[in-house]
Amino acid sequence: MGVTVRHHRRRQGWEALCQQAPSNTLTAWNELRARPETPAPTSRHHQLKGSLATAAHGGTVTEQWQYEVTAGGRLWYLVDTARRTLWIKAAGTAHPKSTE
Repeated sequence: MGVTVRHHRRRQGWEALCQQAPSNTLTAWNELRARPETPAPTSRHHQLKGSLATAAHGGTVTEQWQYEVTAGGRLWYLVDTARRTLWIKAAGTAHPKSTE
């Protein structure tokens, strides 16, 4: 299963996380790659709640998960088992605006 970052802003957010917290970002990457089809909740990794619990990509609605890379830095991603891909929906060094 692959991890895909296609949007320019998301790629910039990923790169900012890599620069700000390289060790934590590598840990997140390894966690996402270790269990891509069956994410396991931890204190830093969980499915989002309420209206953010699912999101659509390419017309398919899937679970949306969050990995807390740092106190403010987040990765939001979708688990697309049909395409065997994790779609990064948000990446950055601050909380996504959707949670404000």
